[in-house]
Amino acid sequence: MRRDYVELRFHGRAGQGIVTASRLLSSAFLAEGKYPQSVPLYGPQRRGAPVTVFLRVGHEKIRLRSWIENPHCVVVLDQSLVDIVNVTNGLRPGGTILLNSGEGGDRFGFDRQFCVAAVPADDLAYAFGLGEAPYPNINTLMLAAFSKITGWVSLDSILTAAKDAFPPEDDRLEQAMRQAYECTRVLREAVPSAVPS
Repeated sequence: MRRDYVELRFHGRAGQGIVTASRLLSSAFLAEGKYPQSVPLYGPQRRGAPVTVFLRVGHEKIRLRSWIENPHCVVVLDQSLVDIVNVTNGLRPGGTILLNSGEGGDRFGFDRQFCVAAVPADDLAYAFGLGEAPYPNINTLMLAAFSKITGWVSLDSILTAAKDAFPPEDDRLEQAMRQAYECTRVLREAVPSAVPS
């Protein structure tokens, strides 16, 4: 069976807006004429508990309804999850790991077959006054970083989705998202995963 879609997995904690991030990314993909499918996987319903969300996106309607076992990309909103959750489980060779981190990629000990990228989303959120500890508002910043690393969706589409969901009182959110886009760095390259254009 031919599969003309890519699969993503988000790892975060309850309270970080991980489900909202998936919804916003779905809106951005939809605005670009693609077909997204988002599925959250909830654990214990308490703030700070690990949460996983799956997202498929393709150029045609997706009929498959199942958990994503072999994502092309994994987005980790809280780097402490790397120590308690196998965030690379099932990640395709050449796949991308995007971390909310200001640290180097080798600190995490990821397999060399994966591309590792990072953005200091917490630091940026605090700098722009987006939320408070322990969970600043980083979900939109992670999406901006995702746009830069993958090129699968434009920053403008993500900005539009974010502004529609959170009508801004000022330009702090847009500035922070643009800064996140610029600050995102590939820490270690790998063979790129096959992505439908």
